[in-house]
Amino acid sequence: MSVDQARILAEVAEMLHAIRDDAGVDGEITMATRFQDDLEMESIDVISLAGRLQVRYGNAVNFAQFVAGLDLDSVRELRVGQLVEYIATALAGTEAGDGSADAGLGRAGLPA
Repeated sequence: MSVDQARILAEVAEMLHAIRDDAGVDGEITMATRFQDDLEMESIDVISLAGRLQVRYGNAVNFAQFVAGLDLDSVRELRVGQLVEYIATALAGTEAGDGSADAGLGRAGLPA
């Protein structure tokens, strides 16, 4: 795992703990942690995560667009590591200034 991915994982884990600690989710959140089976995320939790990602990373990271590209089985098995990899790729595209992080990404209902 790259340094950037390790930093992003720590940031995402902090967000997830803030969202799910009320449900008794404690312990380490890793790249292999599954949103549904391990964190027992509900729809409202996913909305909260999307909002926190928007605040932290801006328009470069569009969680709704990311999830929309997955089939139902993939969403059920979604791991934190997949989100971390998506964020790292999106941010790398933004830093490179090539616009690839925003290519084809719409607002998808996320607040600006």
